[in-house]
Amino acid sequence: MKKYLDVNVFDASIRRIEYIFEEFDNICVSVSGGKDSSVMVQLFNMVGKKLDRKFDCLFIDLEADYQYTFDHIEELKKLSQVNSFYHVCLPISINNGVSIFQPKWICWDKNDKEKWIRQMPINVINQDNVQFPFYEYGMSWYSFLDEFAKWKSNNKKFVQVVGLRADESYYRFKSVAFGKNKYKKTNYIIQKGKSIYNAYPIYDWRTEDIWHCVSKFDFSYNYAYELMNMNGLSIHEQRISQPFGNDQKGGLKLWASIEPDTWYKIVNRLSGVNMSALYAKTDLLGHNGSCKPKHLSWQEYSVFLLESLGLYDKDLMMHYVRKIRIFFDFYKDKGVNDISEIKDEMSKSEMQEKAQNGKWIHWKRVAICIEKNDFACRTLTYGITKADKEDMIKLKEKWGKLLGIQENTKEMRNLKKEIENEEN
Repeated sequence: MKKYLDVNVFDASIRRIEYIFEEFDNICVSVSGGKDSSVMVQLFNMVGKKLDRKFDCLFIDLEADYQYTFDHIEELKKLSQVNSFYHVCLPISINNGVSIFQPKWICWDKNDKEKWIRQMPINVINQDNVQFPFYEYGMSWYSFLDEFAKWKSNNKKFVQVVGLRADESYYRFKSVAFGKNKYKKTNYIIQKGKSIYNAYPIYDWRTEDIWHCVSKFDFSYNYAYELMNMNGLSIHEQRISQPFGNDQKGGLKLWASIEPDTWYKIVNRLSGVNMSALYAKTDLLGHNGSCKPKHLSWQEYSVFLLESLGLYDKDLMMHYVRKIRIFFDFYKDKGVNDISEIKDEMSKSEMQEKAQNGKWIHWKRVAICIEKNDFACRTLTYGITKADKEDMIKLKEKWGKLLGIQENTKEMRNLKKEIENEEN
């Protein structure tokens, strides 16, 4: 039997925000320029006026976003109850889900200043005036958030307010509504560390609630949503977020339509963007599988991928050839006597059956390993070897960098550090 509350989501959120002001003196609202955080910060401003309370805001500027987003951020900075507005423009490492050769990139990197998608805004926190003792060049976005919370807390009770809405995924709903470490039996404040809490006061809102609130209270909003609507996207499809992540890359094509000048700069800034705009919504760039050309077998596709790598770098191609040969030699000992006996692919039931007698080998596994740029060949159940380290050193000497392969696993990142320490 369903149980319905006697309060709507707007009134419930106002009560939650009032409670946050009651319980916490140190409050920081995370802002992205998207509709959810925008409404949330304006609700905080509304309640803050009534209670005569101020709060801080944090906006991590990742360089790549619609110009309308930054225009809206400037509007939010002017809210009456905002105390400190931390507009951060620091070199931070960000996932790039559109290229295997550049799986990470660093925004606001001075070495790439001529390629910056936009000019550095004024009155922001950058490398020249950074005030955070915890900051390290190229640290990840999520590491920055964790360290920022510790810094703001300073061992005193601190809450970071996040505009997360659970209706966008069941996982979000589950993590908020049924998560552990609740603050005083609330269902929207979670303890994240010593004296550090995250609050999700609009977690049960739907997209329709967001836009109804904007209309009813005449809240300001990001005009990019209007252009998305003109381009045929429903309110449930519209996203304002850093565009190169694995989940967001499907919306890249929209940039060329909404802000063509920005799109040109994005293509120039980051590897793989144009290809992803064309193919991100196809199986070719999917997360969990692989999609080969129909006229090729998996064996032929594996050879094609190897040859394509060879055009980029022969040593990288030969690295994979060496690993694949070891893979085949291992299975010869298991009774796979000839390469012609290797299946093109296997069903799950076949793989389970073959795994029992040690003959789980097929060409699709090889192709997926190469597609992932899985340098250690974890896909083929390998680990890092001394020969792999030598191959990495050779690549680094040739290119002055590691072509992104160091970012695939923690094991690879540790090996990169080991190589760099030996160089020093």
